[in-house]
Amino acid sequence: MYEIIANPEDYKLDDLIKGTGNTKIEFSSEERAKWAKEVNEFSRKLIQFSEKSQDLAKVLSSNEKITTTPASLKTLKIQLFIINDALNSALQIAKQLESDIIPK
Repeated sequence: MYEIIANPEDYKLDDLIKGTGNTKIEFSSEERAKWAKEVNEFSRKLIQFSEKSQDLAKVLSSNEKITTTPASLKTLKIQLFIINDALNSALQIAKQLESDIIPK
């Protein structure tokens, strides 16, 4: 048996969740199946992202000539920073959620 102890304040979601109450409820099989499907979709998207990033790394590390403009190079760098920040945030949230779903 597990318990989810995620505190909305820890995720900066407390204003969205106010008034939902703190009474313990059972997480139904139907609802769990929906959530599992959604988490599986996250995983599939991460696999796709991994494949795309590996392809990009191959292009950048190849001996093929690459031409660019300073603006294009800056745009690439900014987009990669945005992706990195999003991944770091996602990993941080995943670690927090992992610690908030505990065996009971």
